[in-house]
Amino acid sequence: MPSAPAAKSASPSNTGRNMALIAAFLGWMFDGFEMGLFPLIGKPALQDLLSATASPESISASLDRWFSVIIATFLVGAATGGVFFGWLGDRIGRVKAMSISIFTYAVFTGLCGFATEAWHIAILRFIASLGMGGEWALGVALVNELWTKGNRALVAGAIGAAANIGYLMVAGLSLGMNTFIGAMRSWIITLGGNEQLAGWLLDNQAWRFLMLSGALPALIIFLIRIFVPESDKWEEEKAAGTTSHWSTPDLKGVFIGALVALGIIWSWSPTGIDAGVTTSIAAIITLLGLGVVIWGYLLPVRRYLDRAGIAGSMTSLSQATIRKNLLLGASLAGVALLGTWGATQQSAKWSTSPDLNANGFVNVAQWTQIATSLGAMIFSFFAPFIANKLNRRITYILMCAASLAAALLFYQTNAVINTWFFATAFLMGGITASFYGFFPLYLPELFPTSVRATGQGFCFNVGRIVAAIGGLQIANLVLAFGSSANAYSALCAVYFVGMILIWFAPETKGQALQ
Repeated sequence: MPSAPAAKSASPSNTGRNMALIAAFLGWMFDGFEMGLFPLIGKPALQDLLSATASPESISASLDRWFSVIIATFLVGAATGGVFFGWLGDRIGRVKAMSISIFTYAVFTGLCGFATEAWHIAILRFIASLGMGGEWALGVALVNELWTKGNRALVAGAIGAAANIGYLMVAGLSLGMNTFIGAMRSWIITLGGNEQLAGWLLDNQAWRFLMLSGALPALIIFLIRIFVPESDKWEEEKAAGTTSHWSTPDLKGVFIGALVALGIIWSWSPTGIDAGVTTSIAAIITLLGLGVVIWGYLLPVRRYLDRAGIAGSMTSLSQATIRKNLLLGASLAGVALLGTWGATQQSAKWSTSPDLNANGFVNVAQWTQIATSLGAMIFSFFAPFIANKLNRRITYILMCAASLAAALLFYQTNAVINTWFFATAFLMGGITASFYGFFPLYLPELFPTSVRATGQGFCFNVGRIVAAIGGLQIANLVLAFGSSANAYSALCAVYFVGMILIWFAPETKGQALQ
């Protein structure tokens, strides 16, 4: 028989709700700061690290491949962290798990500043990304559950805009470093450092300084632990005993999925190629491995649903609906993330390529990221309001169509760095980022409280695996289409897939959270 409903826990105060939103906003803002670091400073960092072991002739090819591999490794880590920390949040509570996730991404991003080889950054970014993926799922679950009587569109828009403020901070900090690097060198020496320390910290566009600054978000943990209340909805689930259906041994599936995902990355990496892995073999590894990854990441929630069904706290129809929504949500997120990481996140790197005439502009990569981040802040904030005005399906289709058009406009109409270049970067960055204001509104609506953090974590972050695999094909697409711009444009065809998939997803406009 189903267990008797637990007594309702006390509703959080307005102060508590506001502090939860502020904490989630700051966590996701610094999450965006961490994510934006490598796309902006990855090139000078890898040039610095590879120059110690590679010949000048081979650095360029190795740099491009390591750049793609590190981004892909980051995406795999975020996917794994989304599932793991989502599981942790459904088991021990949103607030405790969110504190651990922020600590993880802050500390290990800071440690990247001490890297001496490219693979060091790959490993440290992987561990840091575990926390980044988890923070999104936990923050979204927490604020949606605390703000059920508030404006959820406003909350979703704020979370969507937060990460892009972080991207903007990275670009601004890097731009300021380029301008004042001489003064900072003098300050370091004045404060007791020496020229060697200043050079280590500030040479090569100060990439080590920027990585080290990524440890600062760990301070948010004190705010969370002191002022942020736990979700009253999760407290009710705990009181009803449903949180006991989560089991630690089920995490072996997540561990296996992460190992297989990393194996897919290895098959496309310079190390895999050097080991004799051909494109055909890598493709087979990818297809088979992706099935194992999905099985592994889904294992904890599938086992949970089985136990909940046996206990009588969940019907077979509810279990089937959750399983369907997990796969659909991950596919919809995968479309958006592949478009972002395959096109928009390549814009800063592409802005410094020989394909473009710099036209006298300096600090082009930083200004490109500023343009895309400003657009992303604005469009992601308003996307959930549009979804409330229209409906979820129509909004998703419009975002897919507009993102495809904006990416093609940017990559196919620019050959010179000028006003038009930055205007189209603003549009592409904004429209392709609108999904990240939409998902904090839509994904919580697909799952009940008992599996909300895990479900969101799976959907949003497993989509990163799709983005990682697609991003690894850029080198092959460049060969096939003749240029980086054409390769990035070709990847955006994935938006057509999204326009079809959304019709199989539920329409949830006007429905209360389950």
